[in-house]
Order: sequence, then structure tokens, then C-alpha cells
Amino acid sequence: MKVEFAPLSLPLQRRLQTASVVQWIFSFLALAPCCTAAFIALLFTRFWLVSALYAAWWLTDRETPSKGGRRIHLLRNCAVWRYMRDYFPITLVKTAELDPRHNYLVGFHPHGVLAAGAFLNFCTEASGFSTLFPGITPHLMMLSLWFRIPFFRDYAMSGGLVSSDKESASYVLQKPEGGNLLAIIVGGAQEALDARPGSFTLLLKNRKGFVRLAIQHGTPLVPAFSFGENDLFDQVNNPRGSWLRRIQHRLQQIMGISLPLFHARGIFQYNLGLIPYRRPICTVVGKPIPVQRKDRPSEEEVDQVHQKYLNELSKLFEEHKAKYNVPEDSHLEFV
Repeated sequence: MKVEFAPLSLPLQRRLQTASVVQWIFSFLALAPCCTAAFIALLFTRFWLVSALYAAWWLTDRETPSKGGRRIHLLRNCAVWRYMRDYFPITLVKTAELDPRHNYLVGFHPHGVLAAGAFLNFCTEASGFSTLFPGITPHLMMLSLWFRIPFFRDYAMSGGLVSSDKESASYVLQKPEGGNLLAIIVGGAQEALDARPGSFTLLLKNRKGFVRLAIQHGTPLVPAFSFGENDLFDQVNNPRGSWLRRIQHRLQQIMGISLPLFHARGIFQYNLGLIPYRRPICTVVGKPIPVQRKDRPSEEEVDQVHQKYLNELSKLFEEHKAKYNVPEDSHLEFV
């Protein structure tokens, strides 16, 4: 006899959705320092052996983040990510087929404050990545320093996150039988400082390392734009050249991560807090740009492919912006 469960009430669904986002915010803003504190604290208790054994495991496993990571499909398919998807909601749109016999390098734009679209679309199955792109295994690059944090590194790798260094990228892109996709948030942490509703400024004009990488591996470039990514939080006014922006930029150079002063809504009220607004995100994946392989491309060759990428990204934005309530007079700005 088949057992059918009654659908959840709308208030309960909304509470579960909010809870899923809270745990995601916690995992990237508080879990890392908590993991470090727990690792150190255990050394001074009768459970010191836990940290000692983990340290030994960590030593033998230290190269894994640069060797494709270690995904756990059970966690990628966890129900909590589906609740997080429905909170905004977040959708993934395919505009062209990706042949699983090839590897691909996806440029993801914009970073946003916390890169919610990039994480949910490429590190979970909530938006149906494997259904849209069968035979393709996604990887998302994240700052290497996060993989130096005990326990947290394993959590990060479980979704498909890999270290953001050249060795890590090359490992993913040189898979001989194809089927790998490497997503890079090209603007990085610095671009997060421009993330605010209505902003379409991309830190991309002089970012050419990902293009050179694609040429060296002969990997097709795929532009992806996440509409609504910048609308999740408000940010304290920090125009370029202001004292606040100079301090944030300096801290970003020292720490490797940016510190945007952002706010949105709270858990039980909608006036102030760190919970993102319920605003839709739609990540549109464009068509592949063929790249001819060359081990040592010249600056001119890199510039040509880079300009082609900018043109295709702008075209993708212009073709789809009307569907996502972007004003007709809004265009991408590359800085």
C-alpha cells in the first residue's frame, strides 16, 4: 500500500525555507571559525585524539582540494537545498547543449555578496543541474584559504567546491574523456564590493587569467549571468575612491576576502538583518565559445578571445534582461 503524505502548509514551508537560508548563511559566515575553535578546543580535552587523528588525515588528504575535490552526492541532493531554492526562488536556465565529451570553463557573473546562485546551481542538485546537463560534472572554485580550515574543508568539498589555483583548474580541465565543468566567479571577492540592487558592474575588463587557462587547455568558454544575484542585499554606500572603499580594498589585499558591509532582513522581522531578501535569482548559461588550444598564447591572442567573451556575455545579458525586469536602458559595465 502506497503511503501519501499531506502537503506542508504554506507557513511551514516558508519557515523551512528561511531555516535553510539561515543554515547556509551560518555555514559560510560562522561555521569556519567554529570548526577552527572546535579543532583547537578538543586538543585540551579527553577527546584530544579526535583532533590528532583528524590532523593526520588532513596531512595525507591535503592535496584533494586541488585534485577535483571529494563530492558526496547524498549531501548535494539534500532536501535543505530545495528549501533554499524555493526561498528566493533560484532557477537555472540552459540556452545551449553541452557535449559531455568535452570539458568546459564557465565564467559566472556577478559575484553578488555571497554568490548564492553559483553555490546552489553548481554545488547542489536543487536546480536540476544534472538533468539539464546530463553527463557533466560541475566544480566551483573557492578561495584556497577556506580549505585550510579543519572539518569545514570536507563540508566545502562535499558539494563540488575546489581550490582556486592554477593546479586545481588544470586538474579539472585536463580530464581526457571530458565531462567536467569548472565554474569560476571571475569578479571574485573584490566584485562583491559593487554588489547592490540595480548594479550591473562587472570586474572583468582586465581579468584575463581564465581566458589564458581556457586557451592552454583548448577548453570552450561558457558565459553565465545570474539575474537577481545583486538584489539579495543592500550595502553601505562605498563608491570607488571613498575612504570606506579604500579600507575594504586594503583588507581584501591582506586577507584575500572582501568585507562588504551588507544588510537585508531579519528572521522574525523585515527591517534589518543578515537574511537575504526573497528576490528571484535566474542563472542563464550561455552557449560555448570554441577556443583553439595553444600552450603559450600571446597577449594578442588572449585579448582577442577575451574580447569575444565580453561580446558574448553582453549579448547574453541583452537577450534575456527583459524577461527578468531589467530596465531597457541598463547595460553591463566592465571595469
